[in-house]
Amino acid sequence: MSETLNNTVALVTGASSGIGQATALRLATSGARVALAGRNVERLKSVAEKIAAAGGEAFPIEVDLRTSAEAERVVSQTVDRFGRLDTHYQCCWRHAQRPVHQESP
Repeated sequence: MSETLNNTVALVTGASSGIGQATALRLATSGARVALAGRNVERLKSVAEKIAAAGGEAFPIEVDLRTSAEAERVVSQTVDRFGRLDTHYQCCWRHAQRPVHQESP
C-alpha cells in the first residue's frame, strides 16, 4: 500500500460502483482513510471489505443525497469516525431540477 495520502480522510459519494468505487479503492491504496457513501449499503460493505483486505480503512454510509440534511449527515458521520475530512469526491449522479447554469455551487 502506497503512503502518498497517508493520514488523510476522504469522503467518496457514489462509492458502491463504477467511478466512485474505483476512486475509493485508489484513495485507500494510496493511504487515505475513506468514508464510502451511497444508496446500496450491501455494495458499500463489499467495497469496504476489499479495502480492508488490502490493508486500508473504510466504512460504509448508506445515504440518499437528494437533500442537504443528508449531505450534512454524511459529512458529520465521516468527521465523527475519522476526526476530520480532508477531501470529498462526488461520484454520484444527481438529476438536475433545472439547467446546470442555474444550480448553486
